[in-house]
Amino acid sequence: LAPSLPLQEDFVYHWKAITHYYIETSDDKAPVTDTNIPSHLEQMLDILVQEENERESGETGPCMEYLLHHKILETLYTLGKADCPPGMKQQVLAFYTKLLGRIRQPLLPHINVHRPVQKLIRLCGEVLATPTENEEIQFLCIVCAKLKQDPYLVNFFLENKLKAMALQGSASVITEDMIKDHESMTTDTGQPEETPGAAGAEHMEKEDELPQQAEELSFSLDELNVTSSPESSTACPNQDYNLVNSLLNLTKSPDGRIAVKACEGLMLLVSLPEPAAAKCLTQSTCLCELLTDRLATLYKALPQSLDPLDIETVEAINWGLDSYSHKEDASAFPGKRALISFLSWFDYCDQLIKEAQKTTAVAMAKAVRERFFIDVMEPQLMQTSEIGILTSTALLHRIVRQVTSDVLLQELVYFILGEHREPETLADINRHPLRHRLIEHCDHISDEISIMTLRMFEHLLQKPNEHILYNLVLRNLEERNYMEYKPPCQEDKDVVENGQIAGAVDLEEDPLFTDLSPDNILSAQEWLSASPPVSPEHPKNDGKTEVHKIVNSFLCLVPDEAKSSYHVEGTGYDTYLRDAHRQFRDYCVICLRWEWPGSPRSLEKCNLEASFFEGHFLKVLFERMGRILDQPYDVNLQVTSVLSKLSLFPHPHIHEYLLDPYVNLASGCKSLFSVIVRVVGDLMVRIQRIPDFTPKLLLVRKRLLGLEPEGPIIDHMTLLEGVIVLEEFCKELAAIAFVKYHTSATP
Repeated sequence: LAPSLPLQEDFVYHWKAITHYYIETSDDKAPVTDTNIPSHLEQMLDILVQEENERESGETGPCMEYLLHHKILETLYTLGKADCPPGMKQQVLAFYTKLLGRIRQPLLPHINVHRPVQKLIRLCGEVLATPTENEEIQFLCIVCAKLKQDPYLVNFFLENKLKAMALQGSASVITEDMIKDHESMTTDTGQPEETPGAAGAEHMEKEDELPQQAEELSFSLDELNVTSSPESSTACPNQDYNLVNSLLNLTKSPDGRIAVKACEGLMLLVSLPEPAAAKCLTQSTCLCELLTDRLATLYKALPQSLDPLDIETVEAINWGLDSYSHKEDASAFPGKRALISFLSWFDYCDQLIKEAQKTTAVAMAKAVRERFFIDVMEPQLMQTSEIGILTSTALLHRIVRQVTSDVLLQELVYFILGEHREPETLADINRHPLRHRLIEHCDHISDEISIMTLRMFEHLLQKPNEHILYNLVLRNLEERNYMEYKPPCQEDKDVVENGQIAGAVDLEEDPLFTDLSPDNILSAQEWLSASPPVSPEHPKNDGKTEVHKIVNSFLCLVPDEAKSSYHVEGTGYDTYLRDAHRQFRDYCVICLRWEWPGSPRSLEKCNLEASFFEGHFLKVLFERMGRILDQPYDVNLQVTSVLSKLSLFPHPHIHEYLLDPYVNLASGCKSLFSVIVRVVGDLMVRIQRIPDFTPKLLLVRKRLLGLEPEGPIIDHMTLLEGVIVLEEFCKELAAIAFVKYHTSATP
């Protein structure tokens, strides 16, 4: 079939009309909207779309051939750069955008398309708040979308500056065969070598009667091709990624919508799987610097003191919707605008790293750790001002909760805890100063700081990262050297001796109780009398203590006269069972990938001679637990909450150390059970000194539950509240032990 000439004639007519305007017009001050240029460009686009619709897919029609052959995009670029007549740059950007968006066949592989596109990219973002910003971002985003469809095309946009001059002369159309061979043809820098085609000579012919002025403009621009922004040239002299540089400039736009679109464009680019692009992105652009510098700037703009509750409750932040209006906000507080800006930018960095190609993600996350966490946040967390510590810890807590990218989470964890994995010793607990300081803050003189830091650790423990629990707890339990090793032949002696449970902690023999006078202590038989008789098969072959004995050990820890829950409805043990079941299931899902063993390491392989240290974290938690009768209710709730979260982890050593009261502890070792036993011993002594202990206890419980109105102050309030928390905590531990046992028993 002969080509339909009318279409091509029409197309050429419109293009000639545009070129003639420049020859015939002397008034170059009149805006482009007063001329026919916009309508001619629109007609040309319509013709190209119509032509493509009339032909088979993939076939290039005569109008498109004309556009490519006569380098119309190059000429338009030159006119746009000169912005002649005024407003022409907008028209050119819109033409490029519509051309790339509306034509289905791949245009970017053609050198007469991607070279002018590359040049036009450089004009974008040069000046902020220009009238063309909207068209610039539309154009850049359509280029990003095209690259997302065909990621290999990105190699045309990694400019090799050293070769730019040489490549200037070779004009060619890249054939489909070349695209197929593209992998083998990329040079070291990932820049496809462009080979001059046979049509090269024809392409060099003079543009249709274009005036000399436009020709000169074109040449002066070609020289510019070799220059680059000073920012990126300092980073790497060989390559430029102007698409990224232009988008980075536009993220600074005062117009929020433009900035968000630029951020979306970057999101598309970082996710491209091309290794050359990833390398160029991290080494030759200022992407990492932009992310971290803006994080630092926004963090430093926050008020010195913010209410931790405000930091925690400010609504979930989505980076693309940072449109906060102070006037419309009923719950406004000083610094809310700054806080939302910081959190939304952090969310953007997190999402960007989550979407990014692996090497790009790692480079960006490392930059955030070095240039933001360490340089900006660490000094704030290490300061001595209580207000400063509280605000910075609350912000750290918010970041821990908010982070979703695995790569960024890894860097955050290394920042907080360090990378050490060998067992701790008392002498070296200060090896990672920030970790040491934060754990010390769990036992700070300020209850607010203690609670905030404990909450931060509680949320950290729920993050899907194996290093967190290993660094804080597991590395110290690896050798099971908290146990006293008894040869297997001891089995028969484990039966009840003198009516007492073997292996259970006897208060009188517990090394922690040497400071209590024997007269004041109730014997272990008295307060464990409610537990069922011990069956002779106590240590089963798998080393697991029977679950009903563990459950009863915890439930019977608190003596009857100190219990108050059975007087109040709805405070039974079953609610804890339901919670424990749900939480344990969640923890199992998190820990599945970590391939933990199903049973404890065999004692023969353990170094039981090594001296045991539970680690700084458990040491501080046990110390706080030991003071449960003397510290505020809120602190107690938080300490027990962290300990119950720890005991939920499905690791056999954690289960054995935190939840098995029958473990034969090595001398001088503490366990969670031994700490609670000691608290109970202290409680028994103190109960004797308080008249009407049980009625007072019941009244406090009802007040805490809101069943009784607040009345006159009761004596020993802290102690009574502590007893209630202790009783509830023992029920919670019993429920966790029960659920863990039954889950592991039923496959």
